[in-house]
Amino acid sequence: MMCPHIVNISFLLGGILSCGILRPLIETRKGDWYSADLKPHSLQGLHGYLVFIGISMLLGDGLYNFFKVISRTLAGLFYKILCRNANMQIPIVENSSPVRESLSYDDQHRTKVFLKDQIPIWFAIGGYLALAAVSTAILPHIFHQLKWYYIIVIYIFAPSLAFCDAYGCGFTDWSFSSHYGKLAVFTIGAWAGASHGGILAGLEACGVIMIITSAASDLMQDFKTGYLTLSSPCSMFVSRVIGTAMGCVISPCVFWIFYKASPDLGLPTSEYPVPSATFYYNMAKLGVEGLSALPKGCLKLCFGFFAASILINLTRDALGKKRSWFIPIPMAMAVPFFVGSNIAVDMCTVSLILYVWQNKNKANADAFGPAVATGLICGDGMWTLPKCILALVGVKPPICMMFISRATYNKLD
Repeated sequence: MMCPHIVNISFLLGGILSCGILRPLIETRKGDWYSADLKPHSLQGLHGYLVFIGISMLLGDGLYNFFKVISRTLAGLFYKILCRNANMQIPIVENSSPVRESLSYDDQHRTKVFLKDQIPIWFAIGGYLALAAVSTAILPHIFHQLKWYYIIVIYIFAPSLAFCDAYGCGFTDWSFSSHYGKLAVFTIGAWAGASHGGILAGLEACGVIMIITSAASDLMQDFKTGYLTLSSPCSMFVSRVIGTAMGCVISPCVFWIFYKASPDLGLPTSEYPVPSATFYYNMAKLGVEGLSALPKGCLKLCFGFFAASILINLTRDALGKKRSWFIPIPMAMAVPFFVGSNIAVDMCTVSLILYVWQNKNKANADAFGPAVATGLICGDGMWTLPKCILALVGVKPPICMMFISRATYNKLD
């Protein structure tokens, strides 16, 4: 209910494209493009196609908007310098003056409060450079496989990836930091090579990228909350710093509790097998082999979908807001490639409910829609705690329901 209708429709189109078109087509190439003996979640098989195609769509959409913002900002600054008028507003569109949509009084007040107390640019750039310098100096001494020049390259490209993640999180409320981490695993792992600790270097680089990009997406969520609650961006940032400092102490303690309570933590036979650890390890092993380890034709498909994402954005910008409302957003279309199409059905169902509600009583829907969405999110989140408690004590659900295809059902018989 909080996402625009076009975002939810993009989810649905992405689900149809990934699970309804690409997956069946690629499965017909089993044994030709990839081995038929691979596990379902192997990145050398069908799962690898979907993951890397999704990453290429994220990068295409994110990088396009990143360079669009940079180019328009530089063009506006150049225009301002030429005019030598300090009071002139920086244009953000092709017109000589910015076109503002009519905002309600509440939105105008929120914008005024939010922009009144901004974080200085020099502080942001200086802080990032300081963190990059500290990481470059310290991390190679902790992780010997992660060379200092790997870290410099990571910090050079990290801002664009962080922008992509923050942009996507602002659209969809989903963070894709783990997928950008996978990109780092393959890049740094292939660069280092197996003989120079490429597996560990790739995993360590993955951790660095995930921390940077997830921090960007988390800050996007914090700033959205701050905007809605009339909070200062600086106060939200300081709160994030305090929370991060607390996490540096609390998280190792929680891990230590699990480690002591479960001596076989991480083993396949353990109560806590940590399957993601095995997944990332196998992915790092795959990464040290380079692009040749990708499934057949995967790289060509990635380039194709990367170009398609840019083309879709160009079309949206060329048509303008009034005529591009029906064109999907590649960033949202990429989500079902990672999490499946179930989320698309959920999002579109709720979007349909909101659409009907708005047609019946728009004022009522606009006023109470966010509250209903918040209740759904809180209810789903609150169930997580009792669910974990029931799992810890070994309670099994009395019934299990799933949806399968007719072909799978016939195999069960």
